[in-house]
Amino acid sequence: MNSIKVSGISLISALVLAACGSQRQVANYSAFKAISAPLNVKKVSPLKQEDLKRWSHLDLVKDTIPGMSMDRAYAELLKDRKAVKVIVGIVDSGVDIEHEDLKPVIWTNKKEIPGNGIDDDKNGFVDDVHGWNFLGDIVKEHLEYERIVKDKSLVDETTFQEAKKLYDKKFVDAQNEMSYYTMMSANVEEADKVLQKLLGKPIYTADDLKAVESKDTLVQKSKTLMQRMFSYGLPIAELKSEIQQQIEAKYEILKGQETLNIDYRKVLGDNPNDITDTKYGNGNVIGPDKKEALHGTHVAGIVAQTRGNGLGGDGVASNNVEILTVRAVPDGDEYDKDIALAIRYAVDNGAKVINGSFGKSFSPHKDWVFDAIKYAAKKDVLFVHAAGNDAKNIDYADNFPNDSEDKITEIADNVITVGALNFQYDQNIVARFSNIGKINVDVFAPGVQIYATTPENSYQFLQGTSMASPNVAGVAALIRSYYPKLTAAQVKHILMESGVAIDKDVIVGGNPNDVRPFKELSKTGKIVNAYNAVLMANEMAKK
Repeated sequence: MNSIKVSGISLISALVLAACGSQRQVANYSAFKAISAPLNVKKVSPLKQEDLKRWSHLDLVKDTIPGMSMDRAYAELLKDRKAVKVIVGIVDSGVDIEHEDLKPVIWTNKKEIPGNGIDDDKNGFVDDVHGWNFLGDIVKEHLEYERIVKDKSLVDETTFQEAKKLYDKKFVDAQNEMSYYTMMSANVEEADKVLQKLLGKPIYTADDLKAVESKDTLVQKSKTLMQRMFSYGLPIAELKSEIQQQIEAKYEILKGQETLNIDYRKVLGDNPNDITDTKYGNGNVIGPDKKEALHGTHVAGIVAQTRGNGLGGDGVASNNVEILTVRAVPDGDEYDKDIALAIRYAVDNGAKVINGSFGKSFSPHKDWVFDAIKYAAKKDVLFVHAAGNDAKNIDYADNFPNDSEDKITEIADNVITVGALNFQYDQNIVARFSNIGKINVDVFAPGVQIYATTPENSYQFLQGTSMASPNVAGVAALIRSYYPKLTAAQVKHILMESGVAIDKDVIVGGNPNDVRPFKELSKTGKIVNAYNAVLMANEMAKK
C-alpha cells in the first residue's frame, strides 16, 4: 500500500533527491533499456519442466513468461559486481536449517555459545544461535476467530459478533465443502485411471488429452474433468494432494467444536495477551517436527537456496544473503504477540528485510504489530507481506498484519504487500486464489508452481501469495546488497515503480465471468522486475 499521492515521475525524482550523496559511484547502465510488457505475445510451446522449476527467474520479453528477469539481472547488470551480505528475517513455521541447499546461508549469532544454556549476548534469549522459536513445541493452533469465540473479552462486541458469524458459517460451509471435495477426489481418481489406461502411461499432459477422441461416455466425461483439473496449473499428482489437504482442512473445522477448549498455548507458560511477558520459547528454529517446517523452509529457499549448484531450484538472492529464522507461525493462526516480538527480534539482530508469509482476518492486538512495524521502519527495515489467498479485495476485507488502521493511510513507509502471479502471460496471469486491492496490494510477483527447498533435503512445487512474498523479499535483499545505502522506503518504492505494467484484462478469482484490467488489482498495476529494479536503484545511487 502506498499513501504518497504523486505521479510516477515526481516520485522517482523525490527518491533520487533523497539518495543524493548517499552512495559511492556505481556502474553506468545508461545503455541498458528497462523492460516493458509486450502487448500481443503469447507463449506457444508448452513450458518445459526444467523451465517451470525456475520460471520466476525468466523474462517476459525473451521467454514470454511473466517472471522477474532474475537471470537477465545477474547476467547483464550484476556480473562481477561486489555486494555486501544482507540478513533476511523469515518469520514463519520454522526452517530446516540443516537442508543441503540452505546450510551455507543460515545466519549465526556469533555472540552466542551454542548449547551452554546461557544468554551469552544478554539479549534475553538463551542459545539463540540461528534465531528464535516463539512457539516452543507447539505445532497446531486455533484460528483467531475461534479464539475470539472462546474468549469474547479479547475484542469488542461488534468484532465478537463478526467472529461468531464467521465461525458458524465456516462450520456449515465445511459440511458442504467436505462432501464436494470428497466427491471430487473420487471422480478425479476414477477419471485418472480411465485416461492412464487409454493413453498407456501413468503421467500425461494437457496436450495428450487434446488428442483423445472417443465416443465412449466415460472417456468423454473423464477427459472433460481432467482438462478442468489441468486448468488449475498443477500436475495431477499435486492436484490430488491439494484436494486431500482440502478434505483434511474441512475435517479440522468440523471437529473444531470438539477441540475448541484445547489450550495449545499452555505448554509455553506465557500469557499471549501480555506483550511484556517475553520469556518463552527456545532456540530450536526448526521446531519439534522437521516435516512441519515445510512452509518456512520453502519460503527461505525462494529467497536464498544456492544459485547454480545443481540442487533443486535457484534462490533470488542466494549469494548475498543470510537467513535469520524466527518461528512464530503455527498450523492455525499466529498470535499477534508472537508476530510483534518476532519482527522486533529480527530487527534487533540485523535483518534489513523481513518476509511475512502469513495472515488472518482478525487481530485482537493489532496495535502491538503496528508498533513493531513502526519499530522496523525506525531501524530502516523493509517488511514484505503476502496479500492472502482468499480471492478477496483487501481494500474491504481484513487481512492482518497490514500497515493501515483505516485501509487508506499508512502507519509507516516500510511495508510492501504482494499478490500472486501465474506463469501464463494471458488472461490467467493472476493466480486464482490471490487477494487483490487497488489501495492495499502494492505489486504482484510469481506465486504459482514455485519450486524450492522443503524439509529433509527435498524440493517441491508450492503455491500461494506465501511464495510471491519471498520472491519480492529476495529482490529487495538483492537491491540492498548491491546498494546498501538506499533506505528501506527507497527500496520499497523502487520495487513498486520499476515493475512492469501489465496492460491486459485478466480473470479475477478464477471466475471467467469476472474480468478486469490488471491495473485495477493493485496500487501500481505492475509485476516486480529485478532487472528494472537494479536499473532504477543504480540511477538513484549514482547521484
